[in-house]
Amino acid sequence: MAASPIEVGSKDARYEALRRGFNQRWIAKPDFVVVATTADDVVSALSKFCGNPANSERRITVRSGGHCYENFVSSGDVGVIIDVSQMNRVYFDPEMDAYCIEAGATNWHSTTQLYRSTGLALPGGSCYSVGLGGHISGGGYGLLSRDFGLTVDYLYAVEVVTVADGKTPKKTVACKDSTDASLRDLWWAHTGGGGGNFGVITRYWFRGLRQPPAQVLARSVAWEWKDFLARPDLFKSLVRRYGQFFEYENNGTLPAASFGTYKYRDLFTLLKLTHMSSGKVGLIIQLDGVKKDSVQRLEAFMNWITADFKTGDTYHVEETPLDQAIGEHPAMGSLFIPTRLPWLTATQSINDSGSPNRCGKYKSAYMTKGFTEHQIDAIHRHLTDASYSNPDALVQVDSYGGAINDMGTEETAVPQRSSVMKLQYQAYWTWGTDADKNGVYDYVDAEQDPEIAGPHLRWIRNFYQDVYRPTGGVPAVVDPAYPATKDANTDGCYINYPDVDISDTKLNTLGQPWHQLYYKSSYERLQRAKKLWDPHNIFRYAQSIAVPKTT
Repeated sequence: MAASPIEVGSKDARYEALRRGFNQRWIAKPDFVVVATTADDVVSALSKFCGNPANSERRITVRSGGHCYENFVSSGDVGVIIDVSQMNRVYFDPEMDAYCIEAGATNWHSTTQLYRSTGLALPGGSCYSVGLGGHISGGGYGLLSRDFGLTVDYLYAVEVVTVADGKTPKKTVACKDSTDASLRDLWWAHTGGGGGNFGVITRYWFRGLRQPPAQVLARSVAWEWKDFLARPDLFKSLVRRYGQFFEYENNGTLPAASFGTYKYRDLFTLLKLTHMSSGKVGLIIQLDGVKKDSVQRLEAFMNWITADFKTGDTYHVEETPLDQAIGEHPAMGSLFIPTRLPWLTATQSINDSGSPNRCGKYKSAYMTKGFTEHQIDAIHRHLTDASYSNPDALVQVDSYGGAINDMGTEETAVPQRSSVMKLQYQAYWTWGTDADKNGVYDYVDAEQDPEIAGPHLRWIRNFYQDVYRPTGGVPAVVDPAYPATKDANTDGCYINYPDVDISDTKLNTLGQPWHQLYYKSSYERLQRAKKLWDPHNIFRYAQSIAVPKTT
């Protein structure tokens, strides 16, 4: 007889840790947390939950890494959390002729276990503790993606515990080449449709994975805000030229006078535009270090984006080491001098835990072109807002495009295949106020005093709305039904950086629905998969795929 899965209830010492993830804004009060070690544990947990009529108004949710930007996993209506983090094996499956990665594995699990044993890599994210259960199902990208594409571009199959009849869970394996169309829909839905929509993901299989370069060239650099405050035009020049570089690179129109015949598909960068209270703006760079022209290409890129920083022999803005943590990445002062490192070593150097355990709010945007002058002015205005002070508030601008844009818009559920940058707006804070006067800081303080989060939420919301004011406060998808989007240089939002604000008509005055901003025209097929595999809406949250209404 199979053993029952581990259930961690409120009297267990582990309960406090397991009912929350990294983001301390969201803390659930479930009856218990199931620590699943096999897919059978997941089946058992779902059977128990669905068999209890008292759970009809409560949710069952699933967590792998626990980065949880919104309260989709942890909220007051959650009855059970299934934690799959113990399901973290990475191995070759000869029956599938594919590499299998279990849903509880993290970016770091997949990186180390795959690379050390096979020399291959999944082009996953730069925060090593992010769980692949959600990372992959939302599309997944990282420092190799401009060269290799998205994680889902290699997805061959997925194992999901589904409950199509609302009562009886079963393990379902859906393949890219399944003969059953409903299974192909289920596979496709996991190539960018987001986690927690159709069932509990337990395993992924991948084919065609590639070898990363043996060595990469890495560099980090920072510029002091005091210099930019003295010369706002130079801050704006940095943002403008950074965006132009990736727009021109994507279009094949980089100026020959600056770049000759250089190619940059292997270049990945993260520009960290912090609030001025941080003291420094940062930039992290990685490109293939095996190519003979890597050093020259890096220098040409840096010269281009900082072209206005120097007049003659006079530097108006000096380069400094990135010697402090910014956002979700650690200090990297040792990479101030361009450094050639083995790919795995560099990955460990650039990666961090994904963020300390603190509260956070996030927003996102895909960009199909460089920044407009309105956007540049708005970015500068909010990053120099003297009424707000938070060194952990920023907008991170990731390079995008390259191999990502080689894939067709309908081949996966990720339809944004023409963007050149992806933005992540971030604000972090700690409780910092003993609201209940008990001598300690904890989540109860935030429950008693919502204004602890108030300044941070107002800042990031105002920032976002201002940047996208011409399109109703959101990074719109171009659509003739919304005339304001005609000249938009944006293409919606990233489902793995979920943001409930885009569902709020007071904050999204364009009226373009949240599902169009995430999924564009993919949403109809995602709804078809939802109707087939979760018609009873067992798996739901504030922005889950809706079961289509029967006409």
